[in-house]
Amino acid sequence: MIIALLILGGLVLLAVGGESLVRGAVGVARTLGVSPLLTGLVIVGFGTSTPELVTSLMAALQHSPGIAVGNVVGSNIANILLILGVTAVISPIMIRPSAIRRDMIVLALSSAAALLAVLAGFIDRWFGGLLVASLIAYVAYAYVRERGRMAAEDAASEVERPKADLPTVGKFLAMSVGGIALTVLGARLLVSGAIDLAEGFGVSQTIIGLTIVAVGTSLPEMVACVIAALRRHSDVAVGNVIGSNIYNVLGVLGVTAMVYPIRIPPEIASLDIWVLLGATGLLAVFLRTGGGLQRLEGVAFLIAYIAYVGVLALT
Repeated sequence: MIIALLILGGLVLLAVGGESLVRGAVGVARTLGVSPLLTGLVIVGFGTSTPELVTSLMAALQHSPGIAVGNVVGSNIANILLILGVTAVISPIMIRPSAIRRDMIVLALSSAAALLAVLAGFIDRWFGGLLVASLIAYVAYAYVRERGRMAAEDAASEVERPKADLPTVGKFLAMSVGGIALTVLGARLLVSGAIDLAEGFGVSQTIIGLTIVAVGTSLPEMVACVIAALRRHSDVAVGNVIGSNIYNVLGVLGVTAMVYPIRIPPEIASLDIWVLLGATGLLAVFLRTGGGLQRLEGVAFLIAYIAYVGVLALT
């Protein structure tokens, strides 16, 4: 009964929080005159990754590296194969390849950094600091380029852009922050019940981190993506996943390692990191060749994720 109440309460909070988050993020983009893609990358993407940061930090401090690292790798796999798969099946995602070229390059580089860390078997404070510094540089660069784009558009149109209404921006930011808080709380309720259930069946920490915790902490991303796609904000949905995956590696792993150096379980190097690299490469191909994700490509993602979970269950 308690687990059922946790799941029900979590689902309600996720639904309400996701709606508030997407509405607030799109409102901020329109009010400030920035692209919804950038808003999806920064506000939605980073904000919905808060559960991953809290979970990995707590796991590392409690000497559970399997959950700390498995959470990040598993969340990134789930973000691409499960979340974008479900989103594309519900509503095909359309976006110009040129709009996400820069961010896909950063995603590829962050995935390569994750591979290096997994193969090394350890993330110390210095490498963690380098990851965090890279994240700060990426956000700063994206913001500067966005400001440059806005200035070029203003010069070309010869029309002065109206100044942002600060009270309106504040209202939409409050909606976004409130949505993030509700989705984080909802995810925590679901994850707590799922972990208790799994541990009762004797499932290992690494498997729990790669599946239950990873999917649970990715629920805010799923809710945000589905709602964004249904409201025809594909750029917010794609930006959410790309931003979340970048933040998970550079921010979550980086901050966690700076607080408490992480020893990476060897089983992640045998399968999971390669699944992540393959999923990232497949996403890049689909977005570049098809201008987005069609329903059949979403189905392919879902089949791949089911197969991955099936392999985990058999090992």
